[in-house]
Amino acid sequence: MFRWIVVVLVSSAAFAADVRVVEEIAVKVNGDIITRGDLLERQRKIAQQIQQEERISGPALQAAVAQQAKDMLETMIDERLLVHKAKELDIKVDADVTRSISAMQLQSGIADPDKFHEWVREQTGMAFEEYKQQMTDFYLEQQLVRSEVTQHIVIPDEEARKYYEEHKAELVRKDQVFLSQLFISTVGKTPEQIAVAEKKAQDLVARARHGEKFSELVIANSDDPETSRTGGQLPPEEKGQMRKEIEAIVFDPKNPKGYVTDPIKTDSGIVILRIEDRTEAGQATFDEAKEQIQEFLAKPRIPVKLREYENKLRQEAFLEIKDGYVDTGAVPGKDTRWHEVVGLKPETTTKEEVAAHRKRKKFLGLIAHGSVAPGTKENSSAKMPAPLPGSGAASTTTPAAAAAPAGPVPPPTAPIIKQ
Repeated sequence: MFRWIVVVLVSSAAFAADVRVVEEIAVKVNGDIITRGDLLERQRKIAQQIQQEERISGPALQAAVAQQAKDMLETMIDERLLVHKAKELDIKVDADVTRSISAMQLQSGIADPDKFHEWVREQTGMAFEEYKQQMTDFYLEQQLVRSEVTQHIVIPDEEARKYYEEHKAELVRKDQVFLSQLFISTVGKTPEQIAVAEKKAQDLVARARHGEKFSELVIANSDDPETSRTGGQLPPEEKGQMRKEIEAIVFDPKNPKGYVTDPIKTDSGIVILRIEDRTEAGQATFDEAKEQIQEFLAKPRIPVKLREYENKLRQEAFLEIKDGYVDTGAVPGKDTRWHEVVGLKPETTTKEEVAAHRKRKKFLGLIAHGSVAPGTKENSSAKMPAPLPGSGAASTTTPAAAAAPAGPVPPPTAPIIKQ
């Protein structure tokens, strides 16, 4: 178990004791640091999450925490390297963060910014700015991993076809529909504001039916942050799993692909749907199943390719690790020894200086192609924590390494078409 370090500094000029609490720097990562306090906080979060999920305590809890925490330093180094690289590549995520924060505020029903910030503190245990920075780092990592790792995993057609022939019985089409949605929230709005929202929805339907691109209308007008990022696309829905009044519309053979529905009122807002495609039950052709097969075959390759990419970042990085701290992701041949040089800052730093650096408590989320392969570090120890009240979010995994602490998640897709 780690211990805090308290150092007493004496002012030689005034001969008066200047007692200041400091934290030990454990790792230097490019222009960032990881302190002993960061590690303690991450370990505390791991213990909290295990307690919530497994309902254990005492020696059993200690053993479970020790097992998950053994790669903790590796994880935290990788997180910082991914964010540094994303910034170096000038990846922009401000719009994603703004949409997620706006959706959270709608969900909370709190219009006053100061009161909303206090609500975030109560829900997350973090100051609003810290939470926002955590969310920013999450989106930076997510987009970097997608663009630099997952999009470069290519499954040869021959391999995909072989899988198709061997698993034809499993690749059967169902009666399902592919939809895009535009969602206008009415949560917390007055009757007058709801009337304005209804008029806006009618206007948007008219514009879509007169030829404007539905995806562009979604991006510009939808209040749902997750689907608006992809132009409103929803996962395919099977017949029998949707609200009856919606199912009657989207499965009606009279409504072809490209059909845009009238505004549909729900408890949380107004929904406009566009039919992108429909399939009938039967054997899927290779072309129909190809994307699904490629995603399935890519899953177990993501952790390997991600590790290779992280190792490359480590080789290029300035990285120094203090004696006594173990980096289980160390790259062979990379000198990460701690160097004490006269004139440089000592190995301890004040809490005020540490606060000037980002104390990143990993924000959990998705990677491209879904969750990683069972049994890998990413899948086994980085489960999605409990979401904010009422969000209905499911468990997923992180784009970087595992053992991230519990915390809130971005607002999920608005649950508007389910039964």
